[in-house]
Amino acid sequence: MSFALRLQRPRWTCFTCRQTTLPKRLHPIASSLRTFKSAIPPTEPPPPTAPKPQINIKSITQNVDLHTNNCLSRNYKSLASHPPTIANLYSEWITLQLSLRTSRERHNLLSGRLRSASPLLDTDTPAADPAESRAAIIAEARALKDQIAEVEVKEKQLQDEMKQLALALPNTTHPSTPSKEPRLLHYINPHLSPAHLGNDPADAKTHTQIGQELELLDFSSASTVSGWGWYYLLNDAVLLEQALIQYALQEARKAGFTLVAPPSMVYSHMASACGFRPRDQNDEQQIYAIEKKEGKAGHVLAGTAEIPLAGMLADTTVLEEQLPRKVVGVSRCYRAEAGARGVESKGLYRVHEFTKVELFAWAPPPAEGETSNPVAEKIFDDILSLQERILSGLGLHCRVLEMPATDLGASAHRKIDIEAYIPSRHSTSDGPWGEVSSLSNCTDYQARRLATKVKRTKGVEKGSATGFAWTLNGTALAVPRVLVALLENGYSKGRDGVGRVRVPEVLQKWVGREWIEGAQRK
Repeated sequence: MSFALRLQRPRWTCFTCRQTTLPKRLHPIASSLRTFKSAIPPTEPPPPTAPKPQINIKSITQNVDLHTNNCLSRNYKSLASHPPTIANLYSEWITLQLSLRTSRERHNLLSGRLRSASPLLDTDTPAADPAESRAAIIAEARALKDQIAEVEVKEKQLQDEMKQLALALPNTTHPSTPSKEPRLLHYINPHLSPAHLGNDPADAKTHTQIGQELELLDFSSASTVSGWGWYYLLNDAVLLEQALIQYALQEARKAGFTLVAPPSMVYSHMASACGFRPRDQNDEQQIYAIEKKEGKAGHVLAGTAEIPLAGMLADTTVLEEQLPRKVVGVSRCYRAEAGARGVESKGLYRVHEFTKVELFAWAPPPAEGETSNPVAEKIFDDILSLQERILSGLGLHCRVLEMPATDLGASAHRKIDIEAYIPSRHSTSDGPWGEVSSLSNCTDYQARRLATKVKRTKGVEKGSATGFAWTLNGTALAVPRVLVALLENGYSKGRDGVGRVRVPEVLQKWVGREWIEGAQRK
């Protein structure tokens, strides 16, 4: 396998099926055949071993307006035509099914008559020539067989078309999700707000200035070696990164999460199944793909450990009593992160490669006939509490936001972001805040695409039915942005006038000191 990287962007083309040439006089089924097109992006066919997505097409056809409005409210305008198109295709598929059934019944009838002693057509009289009747039956049976075979191809094309359109749709949206603007839920460490402390953010140094002064960051060398968006961590910044990882893993383990070191490279179809579609300012998909050999399954560099963690139970069936299951993974993450290179993206805030500690959980599906999932909702609340404890322990002033529909990724049903106070961002459009953590409830969106099934072992239908797991994911700690917040909020001048950064107490046992004062002071 070649490890050359390329930026993968989807190409949008139309899928066209040829019109049938069967004579309509043979059977009414021929009138059901048609040419249909779609404007869905072609995807590389997954290998035979890939999980088989199981989308609830019928549910989409029964709630067309709901899914259409959902696409519009989430700013997926190009997908808003998919639900009615799916409904039309489904209706045609049903008609095709009925026609196929009639044709197969007729073919079976003719085959049975051929096996009889004196085959006759429906229109034959008792005095008809058996030889002529047999020849006519054979001719009609052959024509029907050819017609059925071609229509079965068309039937599969209809199924594939519906499946591709349905796979492109985003998840449904939680009722509490705001429509356009985030809703403030509460603050973390409100006593550390600049207003409370009397600090003026305009006087604060940026993390890039602090990093250069204390010999913690090197962007210049990284630009020469790798380009914009990469960086070197130096001296105590290296220890600080490792301390943050250990701290997050320790807290997650206390909360009942199992530690995992996942791979950073995954199949492209696994990333797609997780709904991982990072969108830049031009709404373009940008992921790093590994150059592959012809006929081989494609790989991508994971933008988050969420993808390989979700894949741990892909194409499996677990017992209901084995859930919930919670894991925490630490990995390197790779994102193209295209965009303007201004204040909002400067330094460590928006980079192509970084370390992140990710929380992931599987919950059992709702009870039969229910739409709400109390178990998943409790896990959601528990993960949020863990995230808040981690950031609170670092002494960061943060705000917790319920994110609007327009900010939800394809897989998220509900999403909460936590933003840390970052003084150098006071002049940005979002004010002095930067996202450092997020939490999403993805319902069964990912599990249906990854074929993660749950065999029910509780209730009346014990052991007799299966559903799909619900998945949840959240950031325990994204190193670069937390470093930004720690450097800018922890910076001060010592008695000798030399700058230094205070190490949070929870990290000091790993860093080995209370203050980071620069390489020249050590």
